[in-house]
Amino acid sequence: MSAPILRYFKFGHLPEHLKAVSAPFAQLANDLDEALPDGAEKSVALRKLLESKDAAVRAALPMED
Repeated sequence: MSAPILRYFKFGHLPEHLKAVSAPFAQLANDLDEALPDGAEKSVALRKLLESKDAAVRAALPMED
């Protein structure tokens, strides 16, 4: 069974330019979920990857005046 946090890596609803930023994070999250044993460190790794993905997507948003 996949980690519940993976639902936050979905990117299909995003505009194309944000999909391009988010997609590699989703791929890595899924790869890590498959490769690592369940446990606290896997949870931390996925949570921090999610934080990084969120920051990258925000960085790609247009600056407001």
